[in-house]
Amino acid sequence: TASKVTHVMLYASLPDRCAGIEFDAITPDEKGNTFFFKGAHLWKGFAGPAVLSNESFKELDDIHHIGHVDAAFRMHNKDNLDDHDHIYFFLDDKVFSYYNHTLEDGYPKGIQDDFPGVPTHLDAAVECPQGECMTDSVLFFKGNDVHVYDISTKAVKTKQWSHLPVCTAAFRWLEHYYCFHGNNFTRFHPVSGEVNGTYPKDARNYFMRCPNFGHGAGHKVPKCSETKLDAITTDDAGKTYLFSGPNYMRLDTRRDGLHGFQITRTWKEVTQGVDAVFSYDNKIYLIKGDQIYIYKGAAHYTLIEGYPKTLKEELGIEGTVDAAFVCPNEHIVHIIQDGNRMRDVDLTATPRVINRDVPLPISPIDAALCGADGINLFKGSEYYNYESAMILAMGRIRAIPKPVTSAMIGCED
Repeated sequence: TASKVTHVMLYASLPDRCAGIEFDAITPDEKGNTFFFKGAHLWKGFAGPAVLSNESFKELDDIHHIGHVDAAFRMHNKDNLDDHDHIYFFLDDKVFSYYNHTLEDGYPKGIQDDFPGVPTHLDAAVECPQGECMTDSVLFFKGNDVHVYDISTKAVKTKQWSHLPVCTAAFRWLEHYYCFHGNNFTRFHPVSGEVNGTYPKDARNYFMRCPNFGHGAGHKVPKCSETKLDAITTDDAGKTYLFSGPNYMRLDTRRDGLHGFQITRTWKEVTQGVDAVFSYDNKIYLIKGDQIYIYKGAAHYTLIEGYPKTLKEELGIEGTVDAAFVCPNEHIVHIIQDGNRMRDVDLTATPRVINRDVPLPISPIDAALCGADGINLFKGSEYYNYESAMILAMGRIRAIPKPVTSAMIGCED
């Protein structure tokens, strides 16, 4: 009876993040599971109830005097695999290193022993890989001060970002950076601290599934049987983007989960969805109507000056586009128009003109992608696979349609 009472009391005392709480720390583990910490409890991922922290990290309890954490981050340090993907927890003047949810030998240590120049009693911490920061770094937050710690040189630069709220937790997700405060968050640039857009926003609309709150711009992962893509492409970094209506999803990193976002979140100038998209030479080309937008690919996409331009001006084609694709290590963009015509344009030529125009055995096409497994033409919840553009161009027989699967595009089977 006593154990039942204890269990009921424990369950009744579980914090509810949908009621609106302020997190102590947020970090993913080496598998990409995201942990949200509050007091002696944590949440695993974006849905589900709180559980005791010491069920996942056994030292996080009052017996070990680590009842809670001040800050946490997942290390990004591919030059040192002994540290890479380890989780670091900070409490008062101590740091704890975990891998595979096991405390590493020699820990806890003093913060100064592992991170010289970083203050104690931190508010938040977040990793910042090279390319997003100047070097592989960690951002440590204390009050309005941000201490940028260079992992390789151990140098610390301190900045004052007084325009940001005091962050009680910080989180990097899909190359974007979030300062959590109260039950809200503010997105910021990891180098300048700049805030673009309307913030703060309620975390319950984006980072957790709560009754009566939106999630990911109201976009849910579709069922495979209900899939309808407008466009799809894989960029030079291996990130696959799927476009549907005003939203897109990213498939490159399953360990960070699959979520929908508004297209304007990444390509803010493209406000009405897309008709087709393709990637070439570390750039991404978004087509809508007779306009084409070209963005430089880097940590974040930036529109090249002078764009959008007309399709006629950029590619030498007229009319609307159903789908487009470029095969890896090739320079030809294959444009599908008018339902069943494929028109090829050499992207190295000046001026660009159509140099092949052939009929296709399938009509119409929603989206197309070329990769290691050949060319996949998407039509509703089915796709048609062809070994190469040549076979697609020369073939007069329709391939056998196959159902789209979760392994392909991350939908729900």
